[in-house]
Parts: sequence; C-alpha cells; structure tokens
Amino acid sequence: MKIGFIGCGNMGGALAKAVAKTNNQLMLADFCLEKAKALAKELNCEFGTNQEVFSSCDMVFLGVKPQVMEQMLAPEKELICQRKPILVSMAAGLEIATIGAFSCVDAPIIRIMPNTCVTVGEGMVLYCVNSLVTDEIEKAFVDLLSFAGKLDKIPENLMDAGCSVSGCGPAYMYMYLEALADGAVACGLPREKAIKYAAQTMLGSAKMVLASGKHPELLKDEVCSPAGSTIEGVKALEDGCLRACAINAVNKAYKRNKELGKK
Repeated sequence: MKIGFIGCGNMGGALAKAVAKTNNQLMLADFCLEKAKALAKELNCEFGTNQEVFSSCDMVFLGVKPQVMEQMLAPEKELICQRKPILVSMAAGLEIATIGAFSCVDAPIIRIMPNTCVTVGEGMVLYCVNSLVTDEIEKAFVDLLSFAGKLDKIPENLMDAGCSVSGCGPAYMYMYLEALADGAVACGLPREKAIKYAAQTMLGSAKMVLASGKHPELLKDEVCSPAGSTIEGVKALEDGCLRACAINAVNKAYKRNKELGKK
C-alpha cells in the first residue's frame, strides 16, 4: 500500500518514522510545507499537498488537531468519497462518526490514540474501527504499526478514558522522573546519573508489571522491607497525595478529551 500522512508534527512525524520501517511507500503533507519536505528527506519518501495525498494513497493518517479537522477535510470531501481511502484519525476526542461526517461516511475509518513513545518503538496505540474496516484492512493496519509498539483494540466509548492514561501519560511519567532525579540531585548525585538511574528504574518497573502480571501494589510491597528506607519514601509520597494527584490528572485529561470532541 501507499501510505499518506497529513500533519507531520510530533505525533504524525513519529508514526511516519515507524511506518517507514515497513518499507511501504509514503507521502507526507503538512500545513508547513518545509516541515513535510524535511521529514520526507529524512525518510527518503515523497511529499506533496493534501489533495495529492488523498489522490494517490490507500491509507491516510490524519495528524491534525481536532479543532481544524473539519476545515482540513472539507475541500477534499468529494475526492475522499470518490476514492474511499482508509482514514486513520489520531485527533483526540473526535469520534469515528464525526470524522465520517467531515469526510465520507462510506470510507473505512480507524480511530487511534498513540503516544509519543512510538518514536522509540515502545508506544501504546489504542484503536477502534467502523463497520467498513474489514479483517484484511485491520490486519494491514496492525502490521503497518508493528514498529510503533503495542496496539490494543478497544470499544470507542472507552477511547477518551484510555487516551487520558496512555496518550497523556508520557508527560506525567516525565514529570515524575524529573522529580525523582531532582531528589537525587538534592542528595548529592550528579544530574546526569540521577536522570539515568530514574529513567532505567521506571523502565524496569514497567517491564516488571507487564512481564509478571502482578498487581502494582504487590510489586510495591515486595520492595518495601519492614522499617526500611523504601517504606519511608512510600509514606512521603502518600503524605504528598501522589495517588490523588495522579487520579485527578487522568480525570482532568478525560474531561478535556470530551470537550475537544464537542468543538
């Protein structure tokens, strides 16, 4: 297949890099032509206008903000209805039905919510599909993102909640990682080592959860020795309401996703 990307920002660009590893043909487009041109040079692929992407590509990733999706699709609606390319939307909050109304209700549409970790092949990509997406199309889509990370198909009504964890989550992780490093620096550790230790510890802990299948609470208890230093640190986090802050962050993001879908 020939794969198109409209929008070469952080997320669109990261997914384009992952898809480029599958050796499919790519064509990139962006409001800023120079951005598409630069990425196309890096990936050794074509770049062009939105119309050229819709005219020649079998699957088109829509990497534009939800607020401008309708404006971007409107001029190409007739072309999309004529060719019926597979549309892959990564716009937060916009439901499949809305994308269909903006473009073509008879086109196969896949709604995804990836995170920026696809850049290093460790992303979490949630997706759902409309009734026009066949098993063959779905398999081709999953294969395309094989270098992006983990994919999980979920009901569309859970997409905004999932996005609030996996889509927004990297920002939360980076903040916590930086805070841990700051604490280590305050204790005398050089900044470079503090960040390295915190990052590797976060990576290893995540792998422990996925590989062991154990509940995080149990894994936490396994690290905490009676009257030890770890339980003192855990108490400090509890005193600072870490759990409440994390829950509130996800809830706030969820509400914002819902708001974006109504605009």
